Amino acid sequence: MLKAILWDNDGVLVDTEHLYFQATAEILAKRQVSLSEEDFIRISLTQGQSALALAVKGENDEMELETLRRRRDALYASLLENGLTAMEGVHETLQKLKDTFRMVVVTGCRQPHFQIIHQQTGLLPFFEFALVREDYHHPKPHPEAYLKALARMGLKADECLVVEDSPPGLLAATRAGLRCCVIPNRLTSGGDFSRAHRVLGHIRELPSLLAELSSR
Repeated sequence: MLKAILWDNDGVLVDTEHLYFQATAEILAKRQVSLSEEDFIRISLTQGQSALALAVKGENDEMELETLRRRRDALYASLLENGLTAMEGVHETLQKLKDTFRMVVVTGCRQPHFQIIHQQTGLLPFFEFALVREDYHHPKPHPEAYLKALARMGLKADECLVVEDSPPGLLAATRAGLRCCVIPNRLTSGGDFSRAHRVLGHIRELPSLLAELSSR
């Protein structure tokens, strides 16, 4: 029996990935490294790696990368503070599902950014808890985050459905033994979603899928 939905955040609940690209590109530009949207999609949203590594060469790679991360994160925070909204259809979909399914967020978003985002969206009351990047060691596509969420909820994988938008998120879910529904957005629509349980065109299609799964 389907009991819970595990939601990704960026690109699923909120439209933030273009801002993350903007922050990353601006930081790299200061190092005379050009980052196209296509390269960002390939490196970050498809491979699940950091595009900042394009500017890091030499013996002190990790120290340099951490410096760039701090600068990127500060810039990203300022971009988020300028205002954002939930993805179209998110509020109404969560409202329809809240009395039927347990819901949590499992995200690679860092806690400070997550707080800035959801101070503006009003979405957090729909969820039992959120696992952010600081809550686990290995990022997606590693399954750790989803395995931790399952353990915390006390549920089995076949009692849950994951909602993701990118190949790394899909891999993380399926490696944890979870069914994953993918809702691609503009930046992730070219990804390989062959392992998805279902690929949807819009979040408003999710309640029908859940009704179908719950009736089996």
